[in-house]
Amino acid sequence: MKAIFAAAVWTTILAASPALSEGWKDQYKTIKFGILSGENEKDRIARYTPFEKYLENQLGVEVEIFTAGSYDGVIQAIAADQIEFAFFGSSSYAAAYTETNGGVVPLVSRLQKDGSTGYFSVIAVRCDSGLSSLEDLKGKTLAFADPDSTSGYAVPYFNLSKQGYDPKTYFGATPFSGAHETGVLGVYNKQYDAAATYITNETNGIPQRMVTKGMIDEGSICTIWKSPEITSGPLAARANLPEDMIADMRKTVMDIPENDTLAFIEMTGGKDSTQDGWIKVDHDRYQWIVDMRDWLKKQRRGG
Repeated sequence: MKAIFAAAVWTTILAASPALSEGWKDQYKTIKFGILSGENEKDRIARYTPFEKYLENQLGVEVEIFTAGSYDGVIQAIAADQIEFAFFGSSSYAAAYTETNGGVVPLVSRLQKDGSTGYFSVIAVRCDSGLSSLEDLKGKTLAFADPDSTSGYAVPYFNLSKQGYDPKTYFGATPFSGAHETGVLGVYNKQYDAAATYITNETNGIPQRMVTKGMIDEGSICTIWKSPEITSGPLAARANLPEDMIADMRKTVMDIPENDTLAFIEMTGGKDSTQDGWIKVDHDRYQWIVDMRDWLKKQRRGG
């Protein structure tokens, strides 16, 4: 079903670029793009609806948002040719790459205003919990976000293991919350002692966005662990799409900061957005994530 968004948020969009090709449009009257379950579905759709309208105007075809209750729902949709494009995290892209035997192509990734192209996994706790270090979490409940989340599972699990905090034995329980916001909200409501989530910097990330949205109180959530920088995930395309279609999508997305600034700001975090634009990426940027996921899979199998 097409997402509905308040008309007041829509912006005046420039006319379609004459540089875009036309041949693929005979085959694809509708383009579907997937977005992951990092936040609740209502907010996901609201953030991306102006982008959806921008794509329709620029590409001249119908565009639909695809959402799923888990990361794997988007991965399976692109693997089954049910959607053409998807915004992935690094780990979910690696999962899609593995699932499709290399059948997805990364197009662009995020460029922040400070020049960085990555983000960080963090472990969040209530500021008033008395928990201030990983040592304090021994025997406690640490919620991961989703098995296919980079910052919410793969990176913290991998790094904690390498640092001597084997999640299988060190924590009392390591449930999956299902989404980043759900995990942080679980900490806020004292359902979990801690949760893995992400921040881009000290002013932008899941906890900060939840404060802005009124979901949690300012100053209620603190972080006690931070990962090395993670390569930002890509917008990816199915590799079996026409080359000119993939090229047109890459160009259209790269151009959105100039062509529709308000839609760009909305899709990248609203007034909390710290993103400046996009960079072109290829698979080599994410091979280390594929390798890390292979390591994690072996650990789960006891290898």
